[in-house]
Amino acid sequence: MASKKDSNGRPEISNVTPEAAIPGGEFQIRGAGLARSNRPRVTIGDVDAPIVIGSDSYVIVRVPDGASAGELVVEAGNQSSRAWTCDIGVQIADNLYPVGNPAVDAYGNIFVTFSGSRGQKTPVSVYKIDLNYSPKPFVSDVMNATGLAFDKDGILYISSRYDGIVYQVTATGSLSVYVEGMGVATGIAFDHDENLYVGDRGGTIFKISRSRQIYVFATLEASIAAYHLAFGTDNHLYVTGPTTSSFDSVYRISPAGEVETYYRGLGRPQGIAFDAEGRLYVAGSVGGRRGVVRFDQKRNPELFLSGPGIVGLAFTPSRALLVTTNSSLFRADVGINGRPLP
Repeated sequence: MASKKDSNGRPEISNVTPEAAIPGGEFQIRGAGLARSNRPRVTIGDVDAPIVIGSDSYVIVRVPDGASAGELVVEAGNQSSRAWTCDIGVQIADNLYPVGNPAVDAYGNIFVTFSGSRGQKTPVSVYKIDLNYSPKPFVSDVMNATGLAFDKDGILYISSRYDGIVYQVTATGSLSVYVEGMGVATGIAFDHDENLYVGDRGGTIFKISRSRQIYVFATLEASIAAYHLAFGTDNHLYVTGPTTSSFDSVYRISPAGEVETYYRGLGRPQGIAFDAEGRLYVAGSVGGRRGVVRFDQKRNPELFLSGPGIVGLAFTPSRALLVTTNSSLFRADVGINGRPLP
């Protein structure tokens, strides 16, 4: 139903999409009386949001640096709309180099890679960010740390796209080799039987049993960047891997290794995660809009969080969504439970 102006002539917001954004992302505002004869002014909290498009019924604004979770208000002439509450991602760490999802342990500690460029030896491979959002070096001896995943015992696993090794790390930071020979090892994930799956971006998904037997589980089109892996509530493995196409796919692989295309039409899909209701979230673009795309149970996509350069995502025990860009980590308090470990 089309909205109407308030009886006192103030602009009225009827809808704001998507639900969340990080700085650099965009909100689309629909309503009535948003512009009048003058260009509108939009604020998020106490910060002006630059206007990309402005009309009486439709406004697009870019989320500025410094914006925090708060109220979006449209001012037209000398009148202001009622506030619309927005979820804004707040930066909690920078000077990072993630290339995929962060990992979160059962206590809410966050683990993020400093991957570096191919063959670059970095002083720190993985940072641990505690509940006060204080980052500390956690692992320092993994070249090009790429994928992160926890098993049911709280052991962290790290893939290296440099040497094809998957390492395991105890809670105290003790590092050991778990399995070798995984090609250009990128995304990793565990199934409900604690088998580990590793994506070699050259085109292979490996399955490693708890006895460390290695199988070729499935083959896919090679990726120019990395495979990203996550298990859904249906016990199928979901995989993304950007190619040279701008019309990429999300793949769904059965427990028997049968590959199907879950959805085709995303731009540069990367990090991938599920919420507790079984909805799929993918870092990528849809319809030319970049951020985190959410799929409903009928495989329909919508932009859930807007923002540039997002490569990974994960949910926290406190129902927040973490998103990583190629240098930073953001937290958006979206109030959604992530899917527990398989």
